[in-house]
Amino acid sequence: MATALSAAPAPPRGGSPFGPVAADVEEADRILTATLAGYRSPVAPLIHHLGHYRGKRVRPALLLLTAKACGGVTPAHHTLAAAVEMIHTATLVHDDVLDEAEVRRHVATVNAGWGNTVSILLGDLLFTHAFHLTSTVDARACRIIGEATNRVCAGELRQVCERGNLDLSEADYLAVIDGKTAALTEAACRLGALYAGASDEVADRLARFGRNLGRAFQIADDLLDLVGDEATAGKTLGTDLEQQKLTLPVIHCLGRLPATDAENLREAIRAGGPGVGAKVLAALGKTGSVAHARFRADDLARAARRELDCLPRSECRSLLESLTEWSVRREK
Repeated sequence: MATALSAAPAPPRGGSPFGPVAADVEEADRILTATLAGYRSPVAPLIHHLGHYRGKRVRPALLLLTAKACGGVTPAHHTLAAAVEMIHTATLVHDDVLDEAEVRRHVATVNAGWGNTVSILLGDLLFTHAFHLTSTVDARACRIIGEATNRVCAGELRQVCERGNLDLSEADYLAVIDGKTAALTEAACRLGALYAGASDEVADRLARFGRNLGRAFQIADDLLDLVGDEATAGKTLGTDLEQQKLTLPVIHCLGRLPATDAENLREAIRAGGPGVGAKVLAALGKTGSVAHARFRADDLARAARRELDCLPRSECRSLLESLTEWSVRREK
């Protein structure tokens, strides 16, 4: 697996993407790789393929940057960063099954290559390894990781149950992404702070930073699914509309269209087919819904940055600030 690890993303403001915690991110990578190294054929090719899923490494970087900004990185942080990344990778494997996606990071998904049954079991394997890793730290870490994972799974389950609900509200959408995305970024920042000796007040503020960052990130990701370029994004796009999963731009659009036009658009989404994307994009243009979603993502990114006021000025704080900008401006 070590040879398959993806390169780190381009930094938001130049230089090393992880700055003063670059070596710590690599140590978390080493722990993750070592944890899964014992598997032999026929499982080993699956473990190797997971390297293609490991591109941005935002969540371990968040945990480690938060830790260093609060005082320093400890061995516990390396273990927790590996566990958080393992949980995130498990959710990606499962997401590809739910979305029937065939490409991620420019290569075939696990389900495209090995089928849904193998993908589900592989995701489960990653979850159990993450919990085992966390148990080597202490009970508090297990509780935080466990609560976050519960929220992630509940958010995904809620989104699946809302498929086909073309009257989904913006509040319901935000509740979904609070679970499926924001829970893990929130937990990563809380763990980074607490295990660096930060006060509960500082840990709470940095958890709110992570939560708002995760929400902004997901809104931007949902925008990419509608208006992004598949070759640039490196993954299958358009799956939300195909599966009748309403995201913020479409929710806003349906709420702004005249009643008859809104119902016609709902019917087009229900019917599906190759022309539905163009119809939705045309409607989004009429209602300014893409701009609305970008504004909401920017607003959440600004809210995240405000929570960083509890930290002294440092390179780590600056990198955390730059991640809020990158999360809403990325193209993949």
